[in-house]
Amino acid sequence: MQKGQALSALSALANDQRLDLLRLLMPRGEEGLPAGEIARSLGLSASRLSFHLAQMEQAGLIRSRKVARNVFYSVDAEGIGRTIGYLLNDCCFGNAKVRACCADEASVPLSERDQAAAQTTEITASAPER
Repeated sequence: MQKGQALSALSALANDQRLDLLRLLMPRGEEGLPAGEIARSLGLSASRLSFHLAQMEQAGLIRSRKVARNVFYSVDAEGIGRTIGYLLNDCCFGNAKVRACCADEASVPLSERDQAAAQTTEITASAPER
């Protein structure tokens, strides 16, 4: 991911309504939701929702597809992953402490966290100095 793409994605996420939009769409997977249902769920007017959807789509964080008369929006998991990866790897240099903070303590068993921390330490140790 290029720096400009990362900045665009991070800027798009720097809005409470867009974060709510992301939270709404994420559990829906690739199926997504139609724009009308998103607007009702978030309590947004059609024009306001359209503005937010355009920002998120331009930033590569969501996708749209037309089905009959409806436009469905879904999360672009790869776009979100690239954005998070950019922060973790290019900005934080794969720092083990930063990565450990990203794990949801309740959902990741301790053994998996330990393995991830060990892998992160290996990655960090082999990363080129900047």
